[in-house]
Amino acid sequence: MPTKPLRIATINTNGVRAAFRKGMGGWLDGRDVDILAIQEVRASTEDLEQLLGPDWDIVHDPATAKGRAGVAIASRHRAAIHRVELGPSEFDSAGRWLEADYEVNGTVVTVVSAYVHSGEAGTEKQVEKYKFLDAMEKRLPELQKHNELAVVMGDLNVGHRTLDIKNWKGNVKRAGFLPEERAYFDRFVGAEGEPGYNDGAGLGWVDVGRKHAGDVDGPYTWWSWRGQAFDNDTGWRIDYQLASPALAARVKDYAVDRAAAYDERWSDHTPVVVDYAI
Repeated sequence: MPTKPLRIATINTNGVRAAFRKGMGGWLDGRDVDILAIQEVRASTEDLEQLLGPDWDIVHDPATAKGRAGVAIASRHRAAIHRVELGPSEFDSAGRWLEADYEVNGTVVTVVSAYVHSGEAGTEKQVEKYKFLDAMEKRLPELQKHNELAVVMGDLNVGHRTLDIKNWKGNVKRAGFLPEERAYFDRFVGAEGEPGYNDGAGLGWVDVGRKHAGDVDGPYTWWSWRGQAFDNDTGWRIDYQLASPALAARVKDYAVDRAAAYDERWSDHTPVVVDYAI
């Protein structure tokens, strides 16, 4: 019998307790996820344990400020090692970067749940976002040295290409689509149109969503709650799974679990689900 693929999902819950009240539990019950990365937990470890139940092993890094940010990884496999440090000691990355190693069918897979700052152009918030992206850029090569099978996933709060934002022309001077932000992704996966883009260029990481979808608009992963953004599919693709080359070669399927209707949403983001042959 062939081995079942390892199903890894990421979701910014915009508050996990609210997400469960609105229907996240039903989605999770029916999705057969093995490893789940969560961003914007905004709750305690005890809350996560109560919501997810005893079948999940949970590692959680809350934000310094209570009720803000927070990242977690829940798995059907017990984490062998987990790490939360990112960047220099004076940099507060609490609630935004969590690494864990899992042994699956005798193979170790390294998983990162990441929540990049949203930022705000021309403010201290944007300075903090660049500090985080700098630390992330430094950490990515170290992750590959640690384990050739690694995935960094979550709400990375940057649309890399014009294909990633419906109204990109109206957002070229806004955080999330600034040229300086997009340049980080050029270094992570390569620049659009250049040799090796998303296939070994830059630091060699692979944007699994773009690799799977090809050069099409979206598929988007975030829509504002306001107006008709969701109904008109005026979204942003800012939730990623960035896989190391060796893990990217094992991708079997990719899905964006967009809700069927506005009133069925339980977050302003949607889950990104990838199957890997492990």
